[in-house]
Order: sequence, then structure tokens, then C-alpha cells
Amino acid sequence: MDGAEIRLCNITKKYGNLTVYENFNFSIARGEITCILGESGSGKTTLLNMLAGLTPYEGSISPELKYSYVFQRPRLVPGLTVRGNLALVCGDKGRVEDMLSAVELGERAESYPAQLSGGQAQRVSVARAFLYPSDVILMDEPFSSLDLALKLKVAALFLKLWRSERRTAVFVTHDADEALMLANRIVVLKGGKVAAEFRPEGQPCADLFARAELRPQLIKSLL
Repeated sequence: MDGAEIRLCNITKKYGNLTVYENFNFSIARGEITCILGESGSGKTTLLNMLAGLTPYEGSISPELKYSYVFQRPRLVPGLTVRGNLALVCGDKGRVEDMLSAVELGERAESYPAQLSGGQAQRVSVARAFLYPSDVILMDEPFSSLDLALKLKVAALFLKLWRSERRTAVFVTHDADEALMLANRIVVLKGGKVAAEFRPEGQPCADLFARAELRPQLIKSLL
């Protein structure tokens, strides 16, 4: 993605009588992982859906970009193999095979989604998002259904892929530890407003202890 940051200007979003955002202004830097952290109902998923063009809103988001989306559940096509799911978004067979190797699923390439573990299926979902020629990757609590060991494994694979091309990513979660591991920038949302913002030192890494000194301050901002 060339050019300046992504800009959300004067965004208002309502569901019936419920106002989620009102005259909301926000920016997302290119080439970074921006984590949106907040409790349920804070507007995190709505923000992703507005970026992706999946829900209407008032205001403007610029520039126009292509987005790929990693959902809470993998949402793989059940009648296609792992290789087939990846080939849906990328016609370059060499890139598909390279990606299968990168996410350590070469031996499961001919398996169907129902034959995969939760962690394997989510790895396919992450791989698909990177193979799709998007400018920005959106991630909606993609590790919420995984146990800690699998969460760390999939997070490490995501970061390996991200470092290879530094594609802009927006990641939403309610888990402070996930935010500390994965983000260049952490934004805490409350009631559709930015309540706090943090820039952890160092680069994102799948290590629960790498940025532990910031955890008390981050937890406090959520209360």
C-alpha cells in the first residue's frame, strides 16, 4: 500500500437507536500492526466491518483499499482441500505451495477443513489472508477459540508472514496479552471513543513476557 495513512473522518454508525460511533476520527499507519483493544460492545468489530465495507456508515474512509479478513472462525470452504482454499484467492501455484510450507501445512494440503484441528484451520485462514492481494489485513479475534499453546504457535506464524512484507494489519481483541504480543500500536476503545493509546517498545513477537512491564498500565486502561 503506497501513500499515507488510512483516515477515518467524522464517522457515525448507528444500529437502530444505538449509537456505536459519533463523529469518530481515527488514523491507521501503513506497514504497522494496529491493535484495537476493548471489551465486548466497544465497537471493535464494527470498526473492522466499516473498513471492509461490510456495513454502512456516515462519514468517510480514505483512501480506497483492498482488504482481506481473518474472522474469529476460519470460514473455510468445506468442499475444498487446504490447497484448494488457498488457490481460491491466488492463482500462482508456486506461491500457494510456498505458503503451505510457511504455515507448516504441506502435509495437510489435501485435507478438508473438517479433518483439521482448530489451530490448523486458523493457520489456513491466516495464510489465505496473506495470499489475497490486499493492501490491509483485518483480524477479528482470530485466536479467541485456541488454547494458549496453539495461540502462541499461530501468532508466531502470523508474525513470520507479516515480517516478510510488512503489510498493514488491524487486529481486534479483548485480550491484553494478545495486544502486547502482536501490536506496534495499541488503541483502547470504550463506548466508540479512544480511551488510551500505547506504543510498546521493540517489535511484535509471540512472547507473553517480552512487554510485560506495560501490562499493568494496559489492564488499568480497560477498567
